[in-house]
Amino acid sequence: MTTVVSDTGVGPLLRGWREQRRLSQLELALRADSSARHISFVETGRSRPSEEMVLRLAEHLEVPVRERNALLLAAGYAPRYTESPLDAPRLETLREGIERLLQGYEPYPALVVDGSYTVVAANRGIGLLLEGLPEHLLAPPLNTMRITLHPEGLAPRIRNLREWRGHLLAQMERQIGLARSESLRALYAEVAAYPLPPGADDDAGGGAAEEEPYPYFALPLRIEHDGRVLSFVSSISTFNTPLDVTVAELAIETFLPADPETVAYLRSLPPVSG
Repeated sequence: MTTVVSDTGVGPLLRGWREQRRLSQLELALRADSSARHISFVETGRSRPSEEMVLRLAEHLEVPVRERNALLLAAGYAPRYTESPLDAPRLETLREGIERLLQGYEPYPALVVDGSYTVVAANRGIGLLLEGLPEHLLAPPLNTMRITLHPEGLAPRIRNLREWRGHLLAQMERQIGLARSESLRALYAEVAAYPLPPGADDDAGGGAAEEEPYPYFALPLRIEHDGRVLSFVSSISTFNTPLDVTVAELAIETFLPADPETVAYLRSLPPVSG
């Protein structure tokens, strides 16, 4: 994703973010320790905000780090946040930490994605779930939404596809609302248009009347693998107060077994050397 700089000044950009967050000028002023009059002057271009004020307003408007740089540039200031390639030397410690985290989570699945849901790292548990998928879906760059929702991907294996698909699309909608990303909008349009695989009309082959053996504490991903159904609940983590655009857009997703059978099966797998 790229940073788009407006030539209309910072005021209209800030107004757009405020309106998107459904805040009045007074509400934003109270949060940012300012006044509605000053916010109005900034939005109309009658007052040039200080660099500190731009960052303070951006924080209270929950503007993504990438777009905070765009606000600063529009206000006439230098970008505050770097954007380092993930393979940059300065991120070596981060890469090593992520790798240790993913390996330590095995045999349970875990992966790291960027702001476009492109996989940047994954462990062997994820590889287990992707076994048997066609090569064209596994060719880099891997995208979790495409792999999961494509009718030739994981979709035919997901027993509660309608629920899980709805969860993923809602997640993308929330992300689009936060990030205003055209690439995310294009990805959403693509995966939302994928046809459901044969049998999905009946709860992805699971049958609406199938009894759940366990009272799940969160929406599970129920997926067929090697003649059995594995159940997982997922958790997504991001980095606290990131100062780099790349790091800000990384998300770590881990899949926790949701029933004893899934735990037993994963722990019964032989360890993979290397």
